[in-house]
Amino acid sequence: MKITSKSFPRNGPIPKRYAFCTPDPETHSALSSNVSPHLAWSDVPPATRSFAVLCVDPDVPSRPEEVNREGRTIPKSLPRVNFYHWVLVDIPSSRLDLPEGSESDGITVGGKPIGRTNFGMRGVNDYTAWFQGDPQMKGLYGGYDGPCPPWNDEILHHYVFRVYALKVETLGLSGAFTGAQAEAALKGQVLDQVEWVGTYTQNPAVPW
Repeated sequence: MKITSKSFPRNGPIPKRYAFCTPDPETHSALSSNVSPHLAWSDVPPATRSFAVLCVDPDVPSRPEEVNREGRTIPKSLPRVNFYHWVLVDIPSSRLDLPEGSESDGITVGGKPIGRTNFGMRGVNDYTAWFQGDPQMKGLYGGYDGPCPPWNDEILHHYVFRVYALKVETLGLSGAFTGAQAEAALKGQVLDQVEWVGTYTQNPAVPW
């Protein structure tokens, strides 16, 4: 398989247009445009019956209490965990792209709906858990929600967009399924996979 994107170069910086947050000189961080990027794939296996798309940031600090604390930095040495920004499965085999803005065209407080869309079956991204204790923002966050790495993190974050060609028409997932549950359901069903990586930071001291 091959993958392309018109939104940002492979292994290059993700424009703020596709991010959930953008650096702000006064408040460190402000909400951004949160537009889902364009992805397209080709040369798929003939036996493909559906596709799945996941976007994961593997650079998220394992200690959330360190995040965005004045006078503190998150050291490079801190162990990191996955944070899923996009969980979309059961994409029809006839579809070979996701247009820009198809899975997000702004920030929806409380999250975009999960379940069946014109493009596939949405699960929940990890903003669902992150905002759980925030009465203003909590909800089920479906579809794409872009980068918002801690503004006090010493490392550049990487966002891995993976497209999977699957041997089944459906993974049988429904309700508020997570990225980790989607990954578990993918096991044994993948014919091929490709990825497109972008980078993002909100820390002005981190080279980008």
